[in-house]
Amino acid sequence: MRQGVLSSVTLTVPSIAPVAAAYRDWLGYQTVAEGRVTARLAESWDAPLTVGSRWAELRAAAETQCVLRLVERPSYPGFAPLLHHGWNANEILCADPVDLAERFSQPGSPFRVIGAPQALDSNPRIVALQALGPAGELNYFTRLPPEGGSLIKTPARTPVDRSFIVVLGGPDLGQMQTFYRDTLGLTVSPRFGSVVAVLNAAHELPGDTPTPLSLVALSSSYAIELDEYPASATARPCRPGDLPPGIAMVGLSMTAHTAQALPWRRPPTLRDSEAPHAGLYAGLIVGAAAERIELVAPI
Repeated sequence: MRQGVLSSVTLTVPSIAPVAAAYRDWLGYQTVAEGRVTARLAESWDAPLTVGSRWAELRAAAETQCVLRLVERPSYPGFAPLLHHGWNANEILCADPVDLAERFSQPGSPFRVIGAPQALDSNPRIVALQALGPAGELNYFTRLPPEGGSLIKTPARTPVDRSFIVVLGGPDLGQMQTFYRDTLGLTVSPRFGSVVAVLNAAHELPGDTPTPLSLVALSSSYAIELDEYPASATARPCRPGDLPPGIAMVGLSMTAHTAQALPWRRPPTLRDSEAPHAGLYAGLIVGAAAERIELVAPI
């Protein structure tokens, strides 16, 4: 099986400045690059409307691989995470979710807790909270014990560290599992059920309703969570030629792949100077839940 690294999480925002400030002042992130979307980059995203849009890349203080990329795009009225298929949550390592929840409750906080810190049923030493960020994006903040969890072995190195899991919601878990296992060659866990309280609340379901889900192992540091969403979830709205709202795209850096065998929306091209994939080949593929993936790998 192949391995991979979560190299980027791309978030569309109406204005970069307040979002970058929130991640800097409240989470300790640093802006490491910024610019405007070139025609070449927009073409590689299959999003010509983004030409000229401002972008910025943020990184956790101790991180060297995964970046949070902000792209300025107009808002979509009525869009909210958890209600639509696609990338829905960015899970970030932290040292103390309880302390973080208390900080988020302070006046002026750009983060709003929607799921109080709670231990996981599967491992009570893992504690997570859910909070909406300054652009309405959904973040999970998760503490792993020093020895790590059953899949991810690297706990937080700073009070708030890097993205380590991205959560994908779709209408059919089996189809999502097949895509990541058979198309991308990744290790995918069997289906199991778990209560996702924020998802149940968003769809007005009983609080104990289990969500069918599966985990995709990228490495001992990164993973993807696949959630089968309720029937009330809908396709994500997207203007033709634009990036989807919210978490628009995820970058995966793979150890190897066969370019000819993949269902490219935009085939790999050499990224000359566009961070974070400068000097690498990157292309766009679309998965079973209409999620966009920037696939980065040697050709």
